[in-house]
Amino acid sequence: MQLLDPNLKTIEVTNDVGDTVCHVLDSDMVNAVNAALAINRPLLIWGEPGIGKSQLVKAVAKELSRPFLHFVADARTEARDLLWHFDAVARLAEAQLNRNPAPQGEADPLAIENFIVPGVMWWALNWESAQKMAKQCKRKEPDIAGRKVENGVVVLIDEIDKADTDVPNGLLEALGSSRFHPQGLDEPVTCCGQKPLVMITTNEERSLPDAFLRRCLSLHLSFPAESGEQQAFLVKRAEQNAAYFPELNTAVFTEAAAMLVEDRQYAKGRGFYPLPGQAEYFDMLRGIQRLSQQTSKPATDYIKELRTFTYQKHPGFHAERT
Repeated sequence: MQLLDPNLKTIEVTNDVGDTVCHVLDSDMVNAVNAALAINRPLLIWGEPGIGKSQLVKAVAKELSRPFLHFVADARTEARDLLWHFDAVARLAEAQLNRNPAPQGEADPLAIENFIVPGVMWWALNWESAQKMAKQCKRKEPDIAGRKVENGVVVLIDEIDKADTDVPNGLLEALGSSRFHPQGLDEPVTCCGQKPLVMITTNEERSLPDAFLRRCLSLHLSFPAESGEQQAFLVKRAEQNAAYFPELNTAVFTEAAAMLVEDRQYAKGRGFYPLPGQAEYFDMLRGIQRLSQQTSKPATDYIKELRTFTYQKHPGFHAERT
């Protein structure tokens, strides 16, 4: 079992808009991931939107050279969606093409097992079994960017708090005993080879069931509480990513951070959520960098110009100031 290097400080990774960035780790992040690997428990990552939860998971998958599978939960998600999916539409279409029963002794094209589609947890627990089932129901394998399945899989279950509480409850068997039994199959799906590292994010919009929490380790990522610490935190993150912002300097990092802290305090005092944070700060820096490169205007000319669109997203900002 490969662990993260305890001295690891940064990992280069692609963010959600396709840019290469340097993800910064602290000792809590490294220790939490290593604990989850050692104990074979899912790691539940708490924190406000934009703090870097999902990016951390992608960075860990890259560092460990493990395939990365991603599932985003929403209000319509059911627990079964992460395990397997019965494609009723495809079966109906097949039934319309094959109106007559299959000849005796031949396989039934309408058999339930021909329409069972593996979910991310199936792939993570038993890639060979999922591969066989995907071929049977004419589905493609996930793109794993050339990484080796033998290393184990990293699964990101994103924003689980947006789903109904039945979802985490419905995952208890798969997360606890590493097995589940899809409809129509004679045998359950069980873990084969290296156990997956399951990492789950929550924005804390909804409480999670106690039984689910007991099966997870927890890592809390927080934005500093004090304004001075917030500004220093952002500037330090920018300086650690300075290689990606060659047109910018510490003065620009500091001014952009000061504006975010001001707008964050204003928004918090009036209940304008979500608050601007680290994600918005880096959006600002990317915008300043690229606009300055395109127009040859000084980077500082764009800080105030972009502030309205990157930091002041809540309509309350503009309603109160017009």
